[in-house]
Amino acid sequence: MTTLTEYTEEIGEPTIADGPAAWRIARESGELDVNSPYSYLLWFRDFAKTSAVARGDNGTLAGFTTGYRRPDRPDVLVIWQIAVTGGNRGRGLAGAMLDHLTSRLHTQSVLHRVETTVTPGNTASHQLFLSFAERHRAPLKRELLFPAELFPDAHEPEYLYRIGPLR
Repeated sequence: MTTLTEYTEEIGEPTIADGPAAWRIARESGELDVNSPYSYLLWFRDFAKTSAVARGDNGTLAGFTTGYRRPDRPDVLVIWQIAVTGGNRGRGLAGAMLDHLTSRLHTQSVLHRVETTVTPGNTASHQLFLSFAERHRAPLKRELLFPAELFPDAHEPEYLYRIGPLR
């Protein structure tokens, strides 16, 4: 794991045992679509290499990032979810996890672009990915991916953010 000097957290790959805590963080975020607890266990079993967690001094999860490489474009990392516990928000931890994860994959020469979706009302995520693109001097393109009427429940549209190529 990489230890960040400006944080008390360590950032690294998740384990299956991190699934329940990730589910709780997602549920408490108030922003994310919460998946089943089972899905977080599977995610950290099958996609640990493309995900990251941040642990506090006592080893508890302070945040998580889930991602996967697109089967049709393996050089593209799709960020599925990123969340930080309430007490750790506003400190740059989400950006640090994203930087850690993309750096890890970039050094393996398997990553050239990042994609994610963001709803119009999620200003924190919009700022996170805009800042990420700026830090990495990478262009960001935004386009509508899923209009609201495609969702079977009340849901804002999802905009696709394409960031890259990464340097």
